[in-house]
Amino acid sequence: MRARVVSDISLLKSLCSRLNRNLLFSSERRLNYGDDPDDPLYCDVPKPCRRKSERKPYMTPMKVLIQRAKAEREARKAQPCRMLEEPPDNGLLIPELVEVAHRVYQARQSLLCGLSELVKIIPVQRCRFCKEVHIGQVGHEIRTCTGPKSGFRNAMHVWGRGGVQDVVFFPKCYHLFDRVGKPRVVHDEKHTIPRIPAIIELCIQAGLDLEKYPTKRKTKPVYCIEGRIVDFETVTDGDETTRKFSCENVSSLAESCLILNKPVDEMRDLMEMKTLVENGRNCLEQLSNEGRETLKNLGTKTLNSWLEMTSGAKKIMEKYTVNTCGYCPEVQVGPKGHKVRICKASRHQSRNGLHAWQEATIDDLVGPNYVWHVQDLNGPALNNNLKRYYGKAPAVVELCVHAGAPIPEEYRSMMRLDVVPPDRDEADLVT
Repeated sequence: MRARVVSDISLLKSLCSRLNRNLLFSSERRLNYGDDPDDPLYCDVPKPCRRKSERKPYMTPMKVLIQRAKAEREARKAQPCRMLEEPPDNGLLIPELVEVAHRVYQARQSLLCGLSELVKIIPVQRCRFCKEVHIGQVGHEIRTCTGPKSGFRNAMHVWGRGGVQDVVFFPKCYHLFDRVGKPRVVHDEKHTIPRIPAIIELCIQAGLDLEKYPTKRKTKPVYCIEGRIVDFETVTDGDETTRKFSCENVSSLAESCLILNKPVDEMRDLMEMKTLVENGRNCLEQLSNEGRETLKNLGTKTLNSWLEMTSGAKKIMEKYTVNTCGYCPEVQVGPKGHKVRICKASRHQSRNGLHAWQEATIDDLVGPNYVWHVQDLNGPALNNNLKRYYGKAPAVVELCVHAGAPIPEEYRSMMRLDVVPPDRDEADLVT
């Protein structure tokens, strides 16, 4: 009997030790990978493209959206006629975001000008059959092509020369003259209303004024009567042209390329790099010290413009609504999505060509176009068997980093800089 008790006690001790060991390992795993998945220091490689039949994930859970709709319905019943107090729902601007809108617009112009020079120096490859982009002398060998007849090529990409439009993509949307009084574009107006980049439309609605795209600025809040917006403000034609928030602080120099404002020495270095590219030589190795420094400064300025544009756009999107289709890349800036029947994605027949609108993200407003990170531009092509060891980054970040810009902290984990990929002959030896 005594021996049996001793054996039971020893068994309990072993179980407790195993339990403590498992808890210790699980706590170590949590400490290593972080508790918060949204922490930028623990960003993982973006998932592959979803299937065309799948819908984009909701930014806000559906339960929260249903609760908000119920609360708005109850408030409407309790007070059918009320004046909207919170901007921008009442038609007024948010003064703190007017300056942010101007900075985002300037950063976009600076970004495009910097990329137009970097793509002439650092090679950009694009697949001829899909939207895959690669930064390097030769394209990668990762089999992810989904273009026409990709099965005959074993999903291998066919690479060609790329440009600025392949590095970053700005989807277009319809311009709204009055975002509160007439927030939707109907199908019959699809040829009469201009389409502009969505990020520019976001800046216009936040306070940026452009002569080509006039917009109506209100000076008094609007009313909501049984869910419909009613504007009692009487505006004459002369008052529409005078706006409270003008774009005087947006100088013409901001719209022009930054490359035109560079000193003569920097222009000479850039011309030297272009000559090396045209002669088929590796300009990064043939550059002089002054040329490398010029390229580094250009990459740093371009990367700073990218970070300032995305951070400012995120700040504006917290107040101004941006909608995207759940099945296609269509975007519309405004309180509601348009009613133009141009959706050709999955299940569009059941919607009669209308878009399935939902809350958009910054990736829907500015297409980052994630690419595989390459440590050496002149090294061998990335191997398909080692793709789990490679990291990714937005094409703008990858391009600027190879130009000499410092790597941002929020992209270090995504680029997997702490992972040393094995050689091709060592792929079978790694578990």
